[in-house]
Order: sequence, then structure tokens, then C-alpha cells
Amino acid sequence: MISKLNKIEYYFRVLSYCVILCGFVSLWVSGTFGVISSIIFVLLFTLAILLEDSRWQVSERLGTVLVVLAMPTFFLAWKIKLFGFTTSETLIAGILARLILSLTVIKLFQKKTDRDWIFLYLMAFFEVLLAAGLSISALYFGSFLVYLVVTVCVIILFEIRKTSTTINKKNNTISLKSISKPNLLEKLPLKKIPLIGFVLIFLIISFAGPMYFLLPRVGGAGFGGNQVGVSNTTGFSDSVSLGEIGKIQQNDRIAMRVRLEGKYDSSNLRWRGVALDNFDNKTWSKSIKNSREKFSANDKDIIQIDYAESRDEIAIQTVYLEPMDTPTIFALSRPVTVQGNFNTLTKDSEGGIQFLRGNFERVSYKVYSDTKLPDVEDLQRDSSIYTKQSDRYLQLPSDMDKRVSELSFQVTQNSNNRYDKAKLIENYLQTQFGYTLEQKSSGDQPVVNFLFNVREGHCEYFATAMAVMLRTQGIATRIVNGFQTGEYNETAGVYVVKHRNAHSWVEVYFPKENVWVPFDPTPFAGQTVGNTSAGGLAGIFNKYIEALETFWIQYFIAYDNQEQQSLMRSMRSGFVDFQAKGSDWINQKQSEITDWWKDFRGDKGIQGSLVAAGYAIRNIFVLLLGTLLLIWFYRKIKRQRILEKLSVWFRSKKQITIIEFYERMQNLLKSKGLIRESHQTPLEFALTVNMPEVVSITEKYNKVRFSAKPLSKNESEEIEHWLNELEEKEFKK
Repeated sequence: MISKLNKIEYYFRVLSYCVILCGFVSLWVSGTFGVISSIIFVLLFTLAILLEDSRWQVSERLGTVLVVLAMPTFFLAWKIKLFGFTTSETLIAGILARLILSLTVIKLFQKKTDRDWIFLYLMAFFEVLLAAGLSISALYFGSFLVYLVVTVCVIILFEIRKTSTTINKKNNTISLKSISKPNLLEKLPLKKIPLIGFVLIFLIISFAGPMYFLLPRVGGAGFGGNQVGVSNTTGFSDSVSLGEIGKIQQNDRIAMRVRLEGKYDSSNLRWRGVALDNFDNKTWSKSIKNSREKFSANDKDIIQIDYAESRDEIAIQTVYLEPMDTPTIFALSRPVTVQGNFNTLTKDSEGGIQFLRGNFERVSYKVYSDTKLPDVEDLQRDSSIYTKQSDRYLQLPSDMDKRVSELSFQVTQNSNNRYDKAKLIENYLQTQFGYTLEQKSSGDQPVVNFLFNVREGHCEYFATAMAVMLRTQGIATRIVNGFQTGEYNETAGVYVVKHRNAHSWVEVYFPKENVWVPFDPTPFAGQTVGNTSAGGLAGIFNKYIEALETFWIQYFIAYDNQEQQSLMRSMRSGFVDFQAKGSDWINQKQSEITDWWKDFRGDKGIQGSLVAAGYAIRNIFVLLLGTLLLIWFYRKIKRQRILEKLSVWFRSKKQITIIEFYERMQNLLKSKGLIRESHQTPLEFALTVNMPEVVSITEKYNKVRFSAKPLSKNESEEIEHWLNELEEKEFKK
């Protein structure tokens, strides 16, 4: 059996390796390392554990040399571009993470002193710190909590280990008598140290948590940069070439999460980004590029963009936007106000809203949108003439194939208003063409090729075809790039929108109503791309993971003064609801008592009075019966000493201590009138009582008390048996 000092060292090393592993897991969760790098580190980590205290460990001198050489080696690798990173942000984070892990591996293979362990703890701390800037995943939060608990345990053991070493050295100069005394370290509950660490962390969070949520916020909606970086795949810019969204829709990365409140049509949600009016056969762009209207925030961080025509159909969106290479604010059509950590916002000539974005930062904001549209009858009656300002929405390439105009006339010849013509072309494209993400249409006029040859494509081709066809019929149009609804996560109460939900649709202008009305000519198969989740157990598990990440983002990563106010409103609303329900319950009971009293005093005649009296007698009888049962049950428990027996049974799972079994015996004898005098020793008292059970229990007491040896399991069972016999003798008497 190993000594207690070896046990201290054993637990210390196990937990120290756990700290190092937690640091790596934090970086792994952030996506910094691929599969191969992760496997290599895990193998080296395992090998270092197996080589601990062997002759194959690296000496301290060689370890120091390797650590010093690691710095210029990584600098040289960066200079010759050995690392394949796409952006400078990715490069810095990736090199730093790999440098830290390399230094960690070198120290793991070295013969370690206390100073080396401290170095490894610092490396793990830097890994956790670096991962905090790379990941918003809730899995990181879980790994961080484990890291905290394990680190607290290691700090405790580090001090115990250091103290035990000091005591050991001192004992070499102390007399043999002092060494023979029980060592304090032998009483340390080493197996309880993880529990102690968890309790400490729990207490810290219990005190710090409320302060985190209640203290005034100084930050805003921005919540940190993403050092991982993103490539130019969003497709939201001042010009978009046909075919780009087909590539985006194969990207499964999350673009944003949206929480919706207010009034809205959940079956027709589209997150509007940019609108484009100029078409040159291959590319959509803005004909007016430098015209931007500027809006500033008031003292409540609210920016008024427009004015709502009605408060009946205001949709409130709280958007948690992931890093993108676009400054676009995504929201439902016709944003009225925006609230966030923005000093200013700009609105372009097509109603697109932009903000000043830093490098790949995550942003959260709240948008109020007026989603109300005119009635269909009003749109059908809108035959007003377009003004000169609308000419750009009727622009067509000079070499546009005449067959497009002929086809448009053929499809819309049975209608006499703009709205019906738009619906006919929308329905024609939805039903007569196929949907595919493959870019099959090509040539100098890909839309013409799409309409008359390929007859299948993705949303950009459908939207472009509809916009062009309507323009040939003198109807003002523009296309919009944004996102489809996304997948609704019931657990989190948010729409999870991914890049594969990227979408294009058409807006048609009605001058009399002065409104842009959305139309979506993409077939149903294209309108549901990415809006449904995987089924089965995997789908359910992913939903819960996404819900956890949403909670982590909302209340930790993006928690600002707006979220704080929202939380306070929710708490206040919950308290008010509780008060209202409590008040309603009291009023209901008062009303019932009043009604009963009216019946009892005879307001409804003798029969009603008798029924009320019967109810009163029944309730009094039930109350008395319940009270008597509780009294009987309490006395039964007290007489049978059930609580005492349960307490003893639970504690006997560990061990029956000296005071427990001996005091229990003394209490039993005291109830029979046998009281130990102050001058009597335990054994003298046992011989005076002259009961074999008392003598046997006292002998065990003396053995444990003076030999400092714990009771065995068999001895504990024997003592319990003797105590039960004493109880039975007491009952017989």
C-alpha cells in the first residue's frame, strides 16, 4: 500500500495533467486545430504521462534549450509562410496557439520541478484565454468551468504537497517521539478535494453571478472580434454576380440567430440585406453608389430610420449576427428603428442599412420593422404612372434578347394590372422550371440561357428572370439579397439562420401606394433549402446544443445594457404575474367563503343552508383527521427512533465513530435509569451494569479510542447488532 505522501503526489500529478488537457480542449473547441493536429497532441500527451519518472525524460537543461529554440523556429515558419492560414487574424491566433502547445509538449517530456509545473499551468491559462477570443461556443463555457474546478484543486494540492515536503525535512531533525505522533497529512481527505474545488467555484459564481447580471453595463451590443476570420462568401456587396449564392448555399456555417416578438407572419419571413437595381446581363449592382443618408443614435442607443404607418404590425427582432465581411444590417422589410451599440447608421438609395464594422466582430442589435402591406385590392387598382426617379428600375441591357419580352407578354397577356402580372410571372417561374444549386446556365446572357435552354437554376436566376421579365412590361423592379427564414429552434425560441439560407427575391414598386412589395419566384424546393433540420436523435441533440449556444451568446457573450434591461423586464413581469395570480387566488377564496356564508345563513333557503353546513362539517372533519394523522406519525417516528436509525445507517456506510455508538449506548442505558458516574471509567461502568452487550461495546470503544485504529466493517455490524439487542431488552422491561 502506497504512503499518504505518495497519494498526495499521485493526485497532484493526475489533476495537473487534467489542467493541461483542459487548456488544450478549450482551444480544440474553438476550432483552432484540425483532426491531425489534435491526434498528434493527444498521442504526445499520453506518451509524456507514460514516460513520467522514467530515464527517457528530457533533462532540465535540454528542455530549456528546446523552449528557447521554439521561439525563432516559429518566427521563421511564419516568415516562409509555412502555416497555411487565410487571414492575418487567423495566422496570429493559429501560430500563437501552436507555439503554446509546442512549449507545453516540451515541458511535459521534461523532468519537472515545481517551477516547471507552474510554467505548464501558465501555458494552460494562456490557452484558455486565447480560446475565449476565438470561440462563442457553449462547449467552451463547459470546458472553462471544468478548467476552473481542476485548477482550484491543483492549487490546493500544490500547497499541501509543498507543506508536506517542508514537514518531512523538519522531521529529520525532530526526535523519534514527535515523528511517531499521527501526521496531520494522514487525515487529509484527498478524495474530497475535487468536491471542495467544485464547492469553491459554486460559491464564487453564486456571489459573482448576480453582480454580473445586475451591475450597470458599460459595453454595448458588440461582443468581441472573431480571430478566426471569414472569407468573402456572404455575397452581400454593392455588386453581385449571378451564380454566387449557389456557392454560398452549400456553406453550413451559422450567419445569425434571430429572436422574434410582436406581430409577424412566420410563414413568410425573409431577412433583407441589400437591394440592387442595375443589371448588365451578368451582374447586379447599384446605379447610385455614393448616396447614403446618415442617422445618429439618441441617448438610449435608438436610431430612428423611418416612421411606422401603424403599430398593429410591428415585428421586433433581436439579431445576434456572426462575423461577416459586410456592414449590412439584416432585418425584416421596412425597418423603423434600430437599437444597438451604433453611434450612426447609413441607409442607401435602395433602403439597405449599414453600420461601421470592425474586423470580423460579432454584433447584436434590435430592429423594429413595420411589416404592414396594402391590401391586394389596393395594389391591383394601383395604375399610377412612374416618375422620372423610377427609370433606373426599368433599365435593361441594350442587347437583351427580344424573346424575353415576347415570353413576358405571353405569360401576362390575360392581366391588366401590375400586381396580377407579377403574380402570373411568379407562378410561371415557380411551376415551369426546376431548382438546382448547380450553375448550369452560362454564356453572354445567362438569364436568357436559363429561360429558353437550361430551364433550371437557383434563386438568383429565378429572381433575375422575374425582374427582367417585369421590366420588359414596364413594371419597376429590383432584386434583394438576404436570407430565408432559417430553422426555428423551439428550445431557444430563435431562428437559426445559416449561410445556406442565403436567398434572392424580387421587389415590385407600386407608386400610388409608395410601397415595394416582395415576390419570390423560386420554386418551393428552393424556398425551403436549409429551413428544416435533420430528424432523429442527432437532430434533437443538435437543437439542444444550438439552444445552449444561444443562451451562452445572449446572456454572456452579447450581454449588454439592452439584454440587462430585457432581463429586468422579464423578472419584473414574472413577479407581477406571480402577484396577480396570488391576488386572484386570494380573491377567489374570499368569494367562495362569502358565497358559503350566504348559503349557510339561509339566503338560498333551508336546503342551501344544510348543504353549506355539510360542506363545513366535511372540511372540519378532514382537517381534524389530517392533524391527528400527523401527530400519530410524529409520535411513531419518535418512539421507534426512525430518524436516529436512519442517521446511524447512513453514517455506518462510512464508519461508526467513537462518539456515535458509545453515546447511543449511554442514552439507551440512561432511559433505563443506568447513568454513568463521573468518577467511573467506561469499563468500570460496563462491569457495574453487568450486561454482556454493554461490556462488548465498551471494549470496542476503548480499542478505537486509545489505539487510534478504525473499526472494520464486521466490527461495525457487531456493534449495531449489540445496540439493537439493548433496545429490545429495554422494550421488554
